Formats: sequence, structure tokens, C-alpha cells
Amino acid sequence: MPLPKAELHLHIEGTLEPELAFELAARNGVTLPYADTEELRKAYLFDDLQSFLNLYYELMAVLRTEQDFADLADAYLARAAAQGVRHAEIFFDPQAHIARGVGMGTVVEGLHRALSRSEETHGVSTQLIMCFLRDESAESALATLEAAKPYLDRIVGIGLDSAEVGHPPVKFREVYEAAAALGLRRVAHAGEEGPPEYITEALDVLGVERIDHGLRCMEDPELVERLVRDRVPLTLCPLSNVRLRAVDVLEDHPLPAMLDAGLLCTVNSDDPAYFGGYIGDTFHAVHGAL
Repeated sequence: MPLPKAELHLHIEGTLEPELAFELAARNGVTLPYADTEELRKAYLFDDLQSFLNLYYELMAVLRTEQDFADLADAYLARAAAQGVRHAEIFFDPQAHIARGVGMGTVVEGLHRALSRSEETHGVSTQLIMCFLRDESAESALATLEAAKPYLDRIVGIGLDSAEVGHPPVKFREVYEAAAALGLRRVAHAGEEGPPEYITEALDVLGVERIDHGLRCMEDPELVERLVRDRVPLTLCPLSNVRLRAVDVLEDHPLPAMLDAGLLCTVNSDDPAYFGGYIGDTFHAVHGAL
């Protein structure tokens, strides 16, 4: 039996395997620019964040209906349960779907269809976190929060993801304040590509309870001391850090040093279809390398 695990950093769109992408494309009459699943799988061999994001958004075109989103989530939950996941906090990116004409309700209700039965079907409890794309405008984030209001009983909190550099947390102060007023929990990606100052800003300006990634905190001893003192969780994703060149090789990952410093770190898979491993695979890789 695999070790029971909680997965706290998981983008549901990042679980889209080539086989399901082609199945949904056929269902919805979408033509993918790849001959077959093997050619598509080769496209997953990117080596920087922007190349990953380009493919990530391109493949979202196959997600059109509530059933598509339900099937995507159910496929992830089945894989996660098989690798020992007992609780999953799942990010989704509504702006990327709304921009191509798929409504908020389609996304949320489709995901909820799978998540609402996940404990019974897979033995996995779940929570849904709505992320804002940091390379979109603050106004777009506010409009997205407004669109989500009819579905807040399905959403536990908000997050911040996508391209980090040049998009500091302060840009999203207003939407985080509005989300807090609605009773939503708050987390944010920070300190993956961006500097340690983005972590501090996420804590002080956005009022987040958790930092997603955060490995660059190690460049600032005072920040490390604060994170340890305040028991701020960091949701690390070692395999994605290697694939996106945040670290050169897994053996160089700062996870051991972070744990030695007393930081509260968790290990997660991020976008497992794209980064070469679900959470069990990630644990095995980390154990072998570190």
C-alpha cells in the first residue's frame, strides 16, 4: 500500500495526458496540430516556463463541456488515489477558459461533478482553488472573481499562477482584498522564478496563508527566519523545478537545506502530465536524488 499523502499544489489542467487530449479533441471536433499521442508526448519535452505555458494553453482547446472537465478531474483523482493521495487541493485557471468562450459555470460545475463524488469513488477528499493568471490584468482578475460569485460554495480559496517575473503580487492587492471579504482562503505562487521579495509581498500585501513554490526564500535569511517562525507552508514541486530550470538537476534542489532550516515544506506534482510524474513518482525521485 502506498504511503498516504496530501497533494497541495496541483493544477488540474496540468493533468491532461495526451490520450485524454485526443479523446476530448475527437469528442468536440477539435483538430490538434499533432499526428498522434506519441508526437504530442514529444512536445511535452520543453525546457522553460514559456514553452510549457504555450503548450498548456494550446491543449486547453479540447476542454469544452462540463463532462470534459469532469472527465479530466476524475482521471487525475484515479491516478492520485493509486499513488496514495487521500486529500487534494486542486487549482484551476478560469481566465484561460473564459477567454475562449467557456463559461465559469461550465468549468466549476464540471470539476465539481467529479470532486463531489471523489471521496466515495476514490477515497480522496478535495478542495478547489481558483487561480488568477498573473500575466493578465488586475481588472481581469476582478472580473473573474465577480463571475465566480454564484459558485463560491464550490470554491475554497484563490491563488495566483502563470508567468511570475514582472508581475509582482502587489498588482493583485485589490482582488485579494475582495476575496478576503468574501471569506475565501488565499495562497499564491511566489519565489519560483521571481525574487524572494515576491514572497514577502505575497505575505504582507496579499495576506496569503501559504506560499506555492517559494524555493528562492533561501536567498534571504531573514525571510527564512520569518517563514519558520510563522510556520508558513511552502508547497514545493521538485520535478517541475527541474523541468522549468529553476534548478539544474534534482540533486541540486534546496529541499534538504529547507527542511534543515526548519521550513514547513510539502512535496507535490504541480502539472504532472507535463513534468514527468504524479506525486508518487515525485516522492520516489526525490528519495533517490536527495
